Amino acid sequence: MQKSAISTKAIRSLEDALDRCQILGMRVSRQRRFILELLWQAKEHLSAREIYDRLNQQGKEIGHTSVYQNLEALSSQGIIECIEHCDGRLYGNVTDAHSHVNCLDTNQILDVHIEIPEELIQQVEAQTGVKISGYTINFFGHRNLQPDHKDH
Repeated sequence: MQKSAISTKAIRSLEDALDRCQILGMRVSRQRRFILELLWQAKEHLSAREIYDRLNQQGKEIGHTSVYQNLEALSSQGIIECIEHCDGRLYGNVTDAHSHVNCLDTNQILDVHIEIPEELIQQVEAQTGVKISGYTINFFGHRNLQPDHKDH
């Protein structure tokens, strides 16, 4: 009973991710550790190609196939996030319930934890007849690099 409680615990650190691998009986190979370390350091969504390039730039030799196989294994077990994006699949380190802010200027996807009001959930349920058990929201916008001060 305690094992299932541990395996549903949110992954909030690299150590949590490594622990989850062990709980699930996944071998933590050198390559798998490299990928997890990179995603936790980067704190952004990366493509398999970007992960491959960054690891090799760091002198951590890993093949294309190994990157793809490890990303698939880690994401299928819920240890890392995989999202379908217009440019292909992107991988990130946040796996608990969260939403995304899509920056249209930089093509970055930022994680954000928000809660919508219960009344809004009830409104959606009333309109659809579907009991809502969870949600993610995708926001889209442009970076406001210079605040517009028109107070004077």
